[in-house]
Amino acid sequence: MYERIVDIDDLTIELGGNPVLRGFRLTVSPGEIVAVVGENGSGKSTLLRCLAGLLPITSGRVHVFGEPPADDASFWQRVALLGDEPAWYPGLTAREHLELMTAVHAAPRLSVETALEVFALVERADAPPMNLSTGQRQRLSLAATLLRPSRLLLLDEPERGLDAGFRERLAELLATYADEGGTVIMATHDQGLATHARQVSPQGAAA
Repeated sequence: MYERIVDIDDLTIELGGNPVLRGFRLTVSPGEIVAVVGENGSGKSTLLRCLAGLLPITSGRVHVFGEPPADDASFWQRVALLGDEPAWYPGLTAREHLELMTAVHAAPRLSVETALEVFALVERADAPPMNLSTGQRQRLSLAATLLRPSRLLLLDEPERGLDAGFRERLAELLATYADEGGTVIMATHDQGLATHARQVSPQGAAA
């Protein structure tokens, strides 16, 4: 067991010569839920991409599970990322997308049928994602993310497109994940989600 799932010290990231994050510090322990809050363009998504090993840092230190994040199979066995809406496979239904996730990940956290029920997709399970509403596609993305076995969730605006009722349900699901020993870091504009998490600003100070 790691004392710290995430350890960031004096992180600076520049894109095109412009500083996006500067001097950012953050430590996150197992079972914690952390909300990164701030205005659009303040670096929330940049931070998540950095934690996922998808964006190089300019200076400082970033460790995830005690090592610099790396975009490789070993890293993704422990980390699940929800970013922009994925490119859905043409011709596959919502259920088939989830079945594909269970086929490539050993020991999924949820069965396909449970995921469809939990994310209120049972009645639309046989529809292709592009025939779903924006909120339904977001729930499908969340189902695929939480179905995967993981110890760290990186969520970029997970509330996007969700109605108020399901945002409350999402808060409960994330709390359950943390109670089971998982760790959550999410960029969010939703104060309801942020209220139940430790809040940090992109500048590194507690909010």
